[in-house]
Parts: sequence; C-alpha cells; structure tokens
Amino acid sequence: SVEEHNTVNNIETLFKSAKAADLTVAVSPHYYYPTDHGWKFEGALEKLMHNIGMFDRPGPLNLDGFEGSGADWMPQYKQYINDGKTIVTSPHKVYGNDTNDLSLQLRKQGVDQVILAGMSANLCTESHMRELLEDGFEVAVVRDATAAAMLPEGDGYLAALINFRYMANAVWSTEEAVAQIKAAS
Repeated sequence: SVEEHNTVNNIETLFKSAKAADLTVAVSPHYYYPTDHGWKFEGALEKLMHNIGMFDRPGPLNLDGFEGSGADWMPQYKQYINDGKTIVTSPHKVYGNDTNDLSLQLRKQGVDQVILAGMSANLCTESHMRELLEDGFEVAVVRDATAAAMLPEGDGYLAALINFRYMANAVWSTEEAVAQIKAAS
C-alpha cells in the first residue's frame, strides 16, 4: 500500500534529489477526455475509472476544472512539476507510455537512463518500465516509490516487484536511488 512503503514521500524525495542534481524529470499523466468515454470495449479497471470520472479532463486543450480534480497533480508535487523544467508528456490512456511521447521527450533530452517511480506498480509503472526497456532505455525502478492495490485475487505490488526484479536493470530503494543520483552529480 501507499502508506506501507511511504510512497508519496519517497516520490517527493526523488523529485527533490533529481531537481537538486539538475536531472531531466518527466511526468507521464493519465487523462481521459470525453471521446475516451465512447470506447467500444474496456478492461475492468478502465470501466471503473471511467465510471468514477478518474483522470477526466474536458479536453486536451482545456484546463477548466483541472485544479483540485482527480487529474490534477498532488499538492506536494506541484512545485516540482510546475517549475517550467519538468517535461509533462502527452497523456497515456491505458497503462503504458506506448500511447504517449515519453520516449521521444527523453531521447530529445539525450536521456538513456531512467529512474522510474509512480502509481500503480503492476499497471502503469510496470507498463512504463516494459516500454522504456523495449525502447532501449536502461531502467532502474524505485521499489518503495511505487505501490499497488491489494485485492482478494492478489497483491499488485508483489506481482510488479517480481517483474521489476526480472526485467529492470536495477531495483533500488529511495535511499539507494538518492545515493546514485548524488554520485552521478
């Protein structure tokens, strides 16, 4: 769970460390626009997110109602994301960055190594890791800066952690990631 891993604070620690080291920081938001609600088929989680309006925005060129919505940035992250330096990619629609411009944005900055964190471990974070690896990036996942749902059918975090260990180039704690960032600065 988020509390168990101190995920929210650990993500902020990564933001602080990356900004202090002047590293490229990118955010891959998950948004749904009105046309996305016309999809002819959806997975179970997509149906839930559409039904509760999670990540809903009125349109790609419209920020009406963004502030304080479920699509807005967490308050403690706004200072890092809205600093004029953080790349905010086009949105991903399902789970991974294969539907947005994250890889392009990173390549245009000369980035080939990625420290990955975020929600949800077995869905968006894992999908982003897989796509970044397929695109030729070296990826370290920060295990305590991500979390996932636990359902009667299984533990999403454990499922992702196993896959992170099999596929990522490294799996670090936040403390280890911060040490790596400082060593590279």
